[in-house]
Amino acid sequence: MCILFLLEIPSFLSEEEGRVVVQLAQLKGLMESQTTAPSQGQVESNQPLLSFSTEEVFSLLDLNQDGLLQKQEIVSHSHSRDGTWLNPDNLRQILSGLEVCPTGMLTLEDFRRVYDVSQRPGQQRSGKHRSQFKQRNKHTWLYQGPGSHQVLQTLRTRLISLTRLPSTLVELSEPLQVIRYDHGDFSNAHHDSSPAHSETTCAHTRLAGNTSALTEVSCRYLTMLFYLSSVEEGGETTFPVADNRTYEEQALIQLGVDLTDTRETCDRGNMRIKPTAGTALLWYNHLSDGRGWMGELDEYSLHGDCPVRRGVKWMANSWVNVDPDHQRQAYYQRLVGQRHRAKSGMEEHYQPLSHSDLHQDL
Repeated sequence: MCILFLLEIPSFLSEEEGRVVVQLAQLKGLMESQTTAPSQGQVESNQPLLSFSTEEVFSLLDLNQDGLLQKQEIVSHSHSRDGTWLNPDNLRQILSGLEVCPTGMLTLEDFRRVYDVSQRPGQQRSGKHRSQFKQRNKHTWLYQGPGSHQVLQTLRTRLISLTRLPSTLVELSEPLQVIRYDHGDFSNAHHDSSPAHSETTCAHTRLAGNTSALTEVSCRYLTMLFYLSSVEEGGETTFPVADNRTYEEQALIQLGVDLTDTRETCDRGNMRIKPTAGTALLWYNHLSDGRGWMGELDEYSLHGDCPVRRGVKWMANSWVNVDPDHQRQAYYQRLVGQRHRAKSGMEEHYQPLSHSDLHQDL
C-alpha cells in the first residue's frame, strides 16, 4: 500500500491574511476582465459589485504594511500591467494629497480626507466604495515577489521555512493562484504535475532547455493549498485513491462510475478535507528519485474539489516548479537569476541546487 504524504496545518494564515488575499484577487480579477459596472438605464446582472471600505482600500495600497502610503505604492497599484482599479479621479485625489503633505506620505487619517468617498451617491452612510469593475473570471494569479503586498510575501516566506527548500527555487516558481468556487462549482480529480517523458518538457524551463519542439507540461514538485474561507456545505478537497493498495488508471472507472468525476462520486473519495479558513494543505506531487531529486509522479496525489452546496469557497494554490532534469533546472536558475540581478542591480552569488536540499525521502 502506498500512503500519500499529506500535511494539514490549521491556522497557517490568519483570518485577516486570508481576507487580504481574497481582496487582492478580486481586484486583480477585475483588472483582467475589464467588465465595467452598468451605466444608468442598463440592466445589472445578479453578480454583486465589489465593496471596500476606505480602511480596506488604504490597507491594500499599503504594500509594505507600515501604515503609511508612499507615492510609489499608489502608482504601482494603480498602473499595473493588467489595467487599473483606481479610477482617474481617485488617483488625482490621492496624489494631490501626497503633494501637500509635508512628509510626502499619507497616514490613514490623511487618506480619509483626500479619498472622498462621499462624492459617490449613496456611499456616505455606509462608508463603502463600490468598484467600477465586476469580476468575471473565477481564478487569477498574484505575484509574490519584491513590491507585492506584504501578506503575499509573508505566505511565500512561510512556505520556504516549512519546506526547507532553497529560497531561489521557490521564488522562481509560479505566482500564487487564487480560485473562487460559487454554488455548484467543482473541479474533477487531476494531478497538479505531469510524468516525465522524452517528448515533453517543463513549461517553466523550456526556454532554458532550448526544446521548443517538445510538448510543454507542468512540473510541480509540491503543492501548498490555502483555504481562504470556510464553506457552509460541500467544497471538500477529495483524494479519490489516497492510501489505495495499488493504483491503476483503468480502475478509476468502476461499474460505469468515474471516480474522477467529483460531481457524482465525491463521497467515495478515500480522503476528504473540509475547507476551513486559515488551514493549509501540503503534499508532494512526485516521489524521490533515491538521490534527493524529483522522481516519478506520485499517482496517489490525484485530487479534486467537490461541488459547493452552500456558501462560497475561496482557496489559493502555491506550486514549487522543478525540472526532473537537474542540470536543466540549475541552468534555468542561473539564466533567470542573472536577468533578475541585471534588472535590479543586485550582485547575489548564485549557488546551484544540491540534491539533498530538495527532497527528503518519504
